[in-house]
Amino acid sequence: MALLGLFLIIFLLVHLSINLCLLRHDGGRWFNDAAYFMGTNYVVKVFELVLFAGFIFHICLGIILQVQNWMSRPVRYAVNNKSETPFLSKYMIWTGGIIFVFLVIHLMNFYAIKLGWADGPRFADGEPNFYQRAIDLFSHPAYSLMYILLFIVLGFHLNHAFQAAFQSLGLNFRKYTKCIEWFGVIYSIVVPIGFIIIPIYFLFIR
Repeated sequence: MALLGLFLIIFLLVHLSINLCLLRHDGGRWFNDAAYFMGTNYVVKVFELVLFAGFIFHICLGIILQVQNWMSRPVRYAVNNKSETPFLSKYMIWTGGIIFVFLVIHLMNFYAIKLGWADGPRFADGEPNFYQRAIDLFSHPAYSLMYILLFIVLGFHLNHAFQAAFQSLGLNFRKYTKCIEWFGVIYSIVVPIGFIIIPIYFLFIR
């Protein structure tokens, strides 16, 4: 679970770097070139399969662990005692569920077009125009608001996940614990903000 979580955390940086190409004033050339490369390069295609497998295993393991936690104490305590369990850890299954729902929507909006399962803007040669697709989606306030709220939720999910991953791997040495905690906090703020800037740009600036 920890290794898969860190793998997906690293992937978010790659995804963000490509998405930020949407902010360039080049008619979407950089973004579409990156999307075309990601969709045609054989090494990336193999990585894509690994990524999907990572998501599936991460989700399944998360559900299994949560069910085990619930089953370990099927009857609630009569008196609620203070717990040392981090606040966010109690809601990881719910924030994860929200992220999963958005992931399905995201795949329907982009990946389904790539596979030819859904209609969407295309170039004359038939290749998907993902830049135009992004513009069309972010031009809708409802979609942009959902996108922004999702990445706020993702920020909370990442904040606990980052620290929990190092703890699970036994890498939370006392000397570096504070550094890991602060790096996790910074990451869980900066990365979601990077994604949130995009719909704000298309709604209010562009």
